[in-house]
Amino acid sequence: MSSLGTSPPRKEDRRLVTGRGRFVGDLQLPRMRHVAFVRSPIAHARIESLAAGPARDAGYRVFTQADLGGIVLRAKSALPSYVETGQPVLADGKVRFAGEPVAAVVAADRYRAEDGAELVEVDYAPLPLLVKAWDPPGPVPVHDEAPDNVLLERTFDAGDTDAVLADAHLVVSRELTTNRHAGNPMECRAGVALFDPADRRLTFWSGTQVPHLVRNMIAELLGLSEGNVRVVAPDVGGGFGVKSVLNPEDVALCAIALALPGTPVKWVEDRVEHLAAATHARDHRYLLTAGFAADGTLLALQADITCNVGAYSVYPWTAGIEPLMAGGLLTGPYKLEHYRATVRGVATNTAPSGPYRGVARPASVFAMETLLDDAAARLGMTGVDIRRRNVIRPEDIPYRMPSRLVDDSGHYDECLTKALDAAGYDDLVEEQRRRRGTGEPQIGIGFACYNELTGLGRAASAGPRMPFRTGHDACTVRVNPDGRVTVFSGVTSQGQGLETTVAQIVADALGVGYDDVDVRIGDTDASLWGFGAFSSRQAVIGGGAAHRSALAARTKVLRLAAGLLETDPSDLTIQDGLISVVGSPDTTIGLPEVARVAYLESNRLPDGIEPGLEATEFYDPVRGAFAAGAQVAAVEVDRTTGAVRILRYACVEDAGRALNPQIVDGQIAGSIAQGIGGALYEHLVYDTDGNLSTGTVLDYLMPTSAEIPELVIGHVQRPAANPLGVRGVGEGGTLGPNAVLAGAVSDALGVRIDELPLSPSVVWTAAQRAAEDRGNRPGGLRD
Repeated sequence: MSSLGTSPPRKEDRRLVTGRGRFVGDLQLPRMRHVAFVRSPIAHARIESLAAGPARDAGYRVFTQADLGGIVLRAKSALPSYVETGQPVLADGKVRFAGEPVAAVVAADRYRAEDGAELVEVDYAPLPLLVKAWDPPGPVPVHDEAPDNVLLERTFDAGDTDAVLADAHLVVSRELTTNRHAGNPMECRAGVALFDPADRRLTFWSGTQVPHLVRNMIAELLGLSEGNVRVVAPDVGGGFGVKSVLNPEDVALCAIALALPGTPVKWVEDRVEHLAAATHARDHRYLLTAGFAADGTLLALQADITCNVGAYSVYPWTAGIEPLMAGGLLTGPYKLEHYRATVRGVATNTAPSGPYRGVARPASVFAMETLLDDAAARLGMTGVDIRRRNVIRPEDIPYRMPSRLVDDSGHYDECLTKALDAAGYDDLVEEQRRRRGTGEPQIGIGFACYNELTGLGRAASAGPRMPFRTGHDACTVRVNPDGRVTVFSGVTSQGQGLETTVAQIVADALGVGYDDVDVRIGDTDASLWGFGAFSSRQAVIGGGAAHRSALAARTKVLRLAAGLLETDPSDLTIQDGLISVVGSPDTTIGLPEVARVAYLESNRLPDGIEPGLEATEFYDPVRGAFAAGAQVAAVEVDRTTGAVRILRYACVEDAGRALNPQIVDGQIAGSIAQGIGGALYEHLVYDTDGNLSTGTVLDYLMPTSAEIPELVIGHVQRPAANPLGVRGVGEGGTLGPNAVLAGAVSDALGVRIDELPLSPSVVWTAAQRAAEDRGNRPGGLRD
């Protein structure tokens, strides 16, 4: 029986839950040395002098940018408006954000390395700075190449937006801002680099999501043959996009290893470093104008979107990663003909922005859903009705969005209906009515529909035009001489259970038991190629490659078995590793015997069949697959304190074929939890001097299990047009919470929510402002 569609015990869990996981931090090698970075305490300044002498005199190895050969990361894009800028591995002449690495110190342990870092003396001459991307540029730009600090600008344009807005029955305008926050995986960034001078081979153990890309980029930057660079991603404690970037610290670590041949060097980031210097996200402003017909039909949308991309264009994703996703997918699952959106990425003296689970769409979904809720209220409609009026439907598929992306789902109304039922919508409305006018906390109900573009193939890129296309992965399936199966897959896992899912896929396609399949991932020496984990791609693309490889291996197995049984391959079936003749169940041969012949008894090989049982295949879905989703939540809001409590939360997504229901539900639940954190708590706040005010987890609030409600998760399983019928589910859950919870608070209090997160102060201030507009101040807190 196939294990696909079931949830067998996860293969990785035995080591992970018993404390035997193998993380970068666990790696201990002979003669290992540790690295600490000297980081700038100033957001924007010229480096007047850097004195490493005191640290070197004390016995420390100190590396500056000059010592590392002046390596500069330059993220490239073919977009005409893109301004290419450089990011030095260690700051050279100028620092552009507080936390930027300026020098690296090597010592016997991390504690000594940090002591050595304190001995490095750096004199800074502060410069005027920019923290907020939509403020006017100062007299000194972040990068000389961009005097206005704009690193990228693009306009998406379809139809005749101005004319349709002029004739619309209702025009809604809003200005919305979203909060800067970040992925914050349990395991921060980490790496160990070792250069073996005997064979001039560099090995880099890294908690990366993209080992093959890292290998390619490290080899290019350090002038090494790619075949002489090995990148190993062992167990990784969460990634969320933060670990899909090649960091300057990664390159510095590898360059230091080259300078110290035979000596492994290790860096494990602490949480304060992570909050200050790892990539941030979601710091956006949306200026929106939408036109609606009297029946609620969305007619036209005009948007001006500014994204704070921080001090550098992250490598390799560029400063365009958030702005382009925001503009390309702003309209989401809604039909629209007339659309104009200008997006820009603006450099500031803050930590660089990069990919984070959902990439811009949690902010853009909040923007779109806010417009719909506002229009519904003005037109006397419910939030449910206006969404149903506008969503893409199955009969519209394939639907060409105004940004020219093609939606292949269309099951948004079905997801919304199921989510409403799962949340108990009718009962919630009744309870909401009962509480109106009473002294009890008010209930609000919020909604969001969204589309997640997953498994992007070579023709479906929604982001920057980088010098590579991320459409394909490879997989090798090898039947060993004992009949067991080893899979070398290009996927990487940061907790998604991919060893399990890939084993299920291969076992199903090859016709062997799940327990007879072992999966090897995360090592560029073992697997041929994989772009890694981002854009909810691995089940679609990596899974597709595993499926194709397993089918190719099955063909070889059956061809050899047919020769041994003197029958035709088309007359054979294989199940649980036993090969039998159709219609003659007593004529069988086991996979172990076939494999033994393939490797150890070549004298028995039929004519025309070579030794070995192995197959390697690539898979590229060309376009990718949209995943439909809808979320519904009810909240209780205390007007006197601004506190928000989630009463119910339901989510229904179209994951296509659910290969492992437990893993699918876990991905959805985890992403919703992360989205709730961003909606209610998490905020990276800079003061006017560019200092991070929320630089520890005492100040940067993150949700715990106490803050996450019981989630009701449902599914619509509409197979996608790929070998496994799957749609990605890794990010969709993050897209809804901003919009759902903001809409629910707005519904509860009758207020406009224009900024995130929904902290008590933001909610209370919105309630106060609304009461003042009505000429009636609320009770409770006062200014």
